[in-house]
Amino acid sequence: MNFPLYIAKRYILSNSKNNAINIINRIASMGIIVGAMALFVVLSVFSGLKVFSLSFSNDIDPDLKISSTLGKSFFVSPEQEAQIKKIDGLASYSKIIEERVLFVFDDKQQVTSLKGVDSNFSKVNDIKKTLYNGQWIEPNTYQVVVGYGIAQKFSMGLLDFNNQLQVLVPKPGKGNIENEEQAFNKSDVFPVGIYAISEDLDSKYVFADLALAQELLGYKSNQISGIEIKEKKGASESLIIEQLQAIFNNKITVKNRAQLNESLYKMLNTENIAVYLIFTLVIVVALFNLIGALIMMILDKKSNLKTLFNLGTEIKDLRKIFLLQGTLLSVVGGIIGLILGIVIVLLQQHFELIMITPTLAYPVVFSLENVLIVLATIITLGFIASLIASSRVSKKLLD
Repeated sequence: MNFPLYIAKRYILSNSKNNAINIINRIASMGIIVGAMALFVVLSVFSGLKVFSLSFSNDIDPDLKISSTLGKSFFVSPEQEAQIKKIDGLASYSKIIEERVLFVFDDKQQVTSLKGVDSNFSKVNDIKKTLYNGQWIEPNTYQVVVGYGIAQKFSMGLLDFNNQLQVLVPKPGKGNIENEEQAFNKSDVFPVGIYAISEDLDSKYVFADLALAQELLGYKSNQISGIEIKEKKGASESLIIEQLQAIFNNKITVKNRAQLNESLYKMLNTENIAVYLIFTLVIVVALFNLIGALIMMILDKKSNLKTLFNLGTEIKDLRKIFLLQGTLLSVVGGIIGLILGIVIVLLQQHFELIMITPTLAYPVVFSLENVLIVLATIITLGFIASLIASSRVSKKLLD
């Protein structure tokens, strides 16, 4: 039998004759329970906010995006496309062109990105579900889909034949410019759809057919600025990137979603770490109650400890009693707090008890990772607190 563990269990289950010590023990246990519950709920809320924030960019960003390391554009041959199609784990791909251009409508101007896309683009991105009004562009047409922010700035509707949307792209070259015709490639385009994602993204792109973008930029039919890729579920991202680099002789850069939105991911991760540290500090403060409760217990059981010492129990075993007692209290309190936190999170997920707006519930995500983080934090800090308190047991104290 593990003697220190047996005694530690007895001390946990039995009440002290001193009522004040019993009250301190209950306060310490409640502090651990509430701390664990609060930490789990807050981590689940921030996980929900992270997923909610990224859902906007996920509608418009691919799993992987290829761009050239040598310039704005690159050429893709039919042989290379055939090799891309054979990559295991690749569900679909779309050739694109992106360029900052000038849009003019009814004497109003806006510089934004023209994004030329092929017919596979809607298979790579869930762009169609973001359409606020109208329809998606048809291939080999002068149709465009604009963001809600641009449509609002231009006060522009769909299929307005009285006021046409004009796109102007600077011509490459050198020398003096005598008139506007020499400076820009121009074309009239027809908005057939308006997409709405978020305030930032609604002014980021104007989508057009790939052939139209190539015509405006003076690109050849096999010249593009990027390829966007959708992966199959469970596919190895690193293996796909390795095969893509081999196809293009390592002359491309391949980025995943996190790399495409590096600043957003960094901000969300920094917020998550900051909140974790703040609530961990709250738990540390709560565990001072545990240290106090264990020290009071040591003083209350001083005569019993002296008897055990005189019977031959070593000081290290007497210390181990209170180390185990405090650790067990932390584990039990942490589990109870986690159960309560999980119940709160699941209730919010299923019944939407707290709302941000009348139609939008506060986002929360139940994650096994958060469960493990909370348990590891509570047990580690509880062990350290118990170690500090149990160190008060000494031969000098018993004498």
